[in-house]
Amino acid sequence: MNEHAAQTYKHQQVNTASPAKMVFMLFEKTLSRLQEAKNAIERNDIQGRCNANCSAQELIAHLSNTLDMEQGGEIAANLERIYAHCLIRLMDVDRKNDPKAADDVARVLTPLRDSWAELAERSEGELRQAIMIAQQDRPAPVAEASQTTTSEAENAPAPAKTGLSISA
Repeated sequence: MNEHAAQTYKHQQVNTASPAKMVFMLFEKTLSRLQEAKNAIERNDIQGRCNANCSAQELIAHLSNTLDMEQGGEIAANLERIYAHCLIRLMDVDRKNDPKAADDVARVLTPLRDSWAELAERSEGELRQAIMIAQQDRPAPVAEASQTTTSEAENAPAPAKTGLSISA
């Protein structure tokens, strides 16, 4: 796959993702960056480690900044504390060239990522189900009996699509 096609696909995934799927994708990207930082430490690639770790920190800061403290209540407050802990811990990746700090943060974020993955899957499944129900409840086009025979009705085209699309 060429680079342009890959970029287009990534943009489409982001643009069509549910909010839960977007959060899951942010966690996935964060965990990927943490792994990149650890790999860079193994290669003694200081610039690579710094770039990957900074990206992970930016992603965690974004997750923290998008918390709705008013509606999220205690859960949002707990997540804010977790994100703050992760950001502080990631400073050791650069200061001490410490892959264990990246591992510690990954261990904290992985269950959160898994929970968001489950939530995203459920919400997509519920959306698919709602669309299927809506399509089943939609009345079929009425054909005049005098102009349409039974065989014509059986061969008639399917009703027009709603324009809704589900990406899996």
